[in-house]
Amino acid sequence: MSDNVRQLLEQRVAAYGNKPFLFSETDGRQWTYAEFDHSVNGTANLLLANGIAKGDVVSLLMPNSPEYIIAYFACWKIGAIAGPVNSLLKSEEIEWVVNNSESKLLLSEPPASAGGTGDATTTTRFGIPNVALDLANLPAADASGSDIFIDPDDDAIIIYTSGTTGKPKGCLLTHGNLLANAQQIAEWMGFGEDDRLLTVMPLFHMNAVSVTTMTALYAGGSTVVSPKFSASRFWDIIEKYKITSFGSVATMLSMLLQKNAEFGIQNSERNPKSKIQNPKSLRFAMCGSAPVPAEVLNRFEETFGVLVIEGYGLSESTCRSTFNPPNKERRPGSCGKPIGNEMAIFNENDEPQPDGELGEIVLRGPNICKGYFKNPYATETAFANGWFHTGDIGYRDADGFYYIADRKSDMIIRGGENIYPREIDDVLYTHPAVAAAACIGVPDDLYGEEVAAFIVLKAETRSVGSVPAAPQVTEQDIINFCKQHLADYKCPKTVHFLDDIPKGPTGKLLKRELAKLVTK
Repeated sequence: MSDNVRQLLEQRVAAYGNKPFLFSETDGRQWTYAEFDHSVNGTANLLLANGIAKGDVVSLLMPNSPEYIIAYFACWKIGAIAGPVNSLLKSEEIEWVVNNSESKLLLSEPPASAGGTGDATTTTRFGIPNVALDLANLPAADASGSDIFIDPDDDAIIIYTSGTTGKPKGCLLTHGNLLANAQQIAEWMGFGEDDRLLTVMPLFHMNAVSVTTMTALYAGGSTVVSPKFSASRFWDIIEKYKITSFGSVATMLSMLLQKNAEFGIQNSERNPKSKIQNPKSLRFAMCGSAPVPAEVLNRFEETFGVLVIEGYGLSESTCRSTFNPPNKERRPGSCGKPIGNEMAIFNENDEPQPDGELGEIVLRGPNICKGYFKNPYATETAFANGWFHTGDIGYRDADGFYYIADRKSDMIIRGGENIYPREIDDVLYTHPAVAAAACIGVPDDLYGEEVAAFIVLKAETRSVGSVPAAPQVTEQDIINFCKQHLADYKCPKTVHFLDDIPKGPTGKLLKRELAKLVTK
């Protein structure tokens, strides 16, 4: 067993030095284990040259790329904390995350014109130094960090999760967490040195970091990084690189089915545009974030001959806490069984529920985070009685399979992205014409859920007559306002104008009543 990620990498280099580890799908670049370690060392020396020390946060803001993966490992080589930043956020959201994490440096992608000449330049961005990572222009790549002691409990990542109070929380994951989850996933899935995993999920999420990067390293396999998911190019990539599994969300599976239907392909026919159908290398699709609708799962398996293996987890559990068995024993609709951590269903008094009874899902184990950065109240609340409280409602059947029934919180999951309505509500209240606002998630065939906003306009902005007959502020006005302040995926797709937002006797918003208004 390794004590830290640096040690695991060096052990794999010793065992598989000349074997390909990392492939860049966009430009054909590839790295053996030894070459990857060489680039990691050079990047680690770049961090050291910029004053980064053990325990410092380095923000990572770049598209899916080999550079992103190398930047992660460079941080871990010297005991720095990688701070992935969601590139979909607006500038003000990014600046908040960077400042809240107390980041010392921002690593970004090199400019398109970078050709490996001259020294790396440092600018200022979001109030901190910014270095563009150019792999062709790195310091000497001698071994880095060998004199820095890294304990399994040392922080490795600070990743921000959407917060119920309107601002994200910095979840701290340790080297031990990363190693534990990689081992759990690799052993449960049966991954080995012949497996080649595809990373199409964004590398600012733990899914891509843990499921298809760290797990590939732990297994002695390989990983292929693609900048983003493309239904048109997907099967070409699978065939070219002989992919054996990939991480996904339900939306991706739906998009592949839609693209297949557009081409008019039947189960056994070849797709003339993608040139591949039912690829022999692909063992299964790993799917998480939100339950896969049964119809989508069944159609995907029937159409492509590839099993869909659902799992459950969250950033606080590094990534995966459960998976279905990677074979015909998996149960559609279930998120599977625990893969190495403890899992239970508790009632409101933190007492175990019997099988079949609904309750809150709680977790504990080596892959569970230590807490939230400088947020002792959130940490204490989440870890009441020594278990991490997920806020998700579910149950366990008599055979030990777990099922997600609902969310205790109001979180919306849109295409794999977690969205908390409170954050959107807070923005809406800053609009000069808005008197009251509330957002909820509504069903969507492609993304699972979409954001719907309900607005009460201030009296002086209403037109003559009842609202929403002819409000002076339009639906598009509200959407455009949100787009100025929020990442596009968080913005409402529909806006409903009301005379009042329904409330209970204590003043609490009755969001279920709002949902009824949408379905009328």
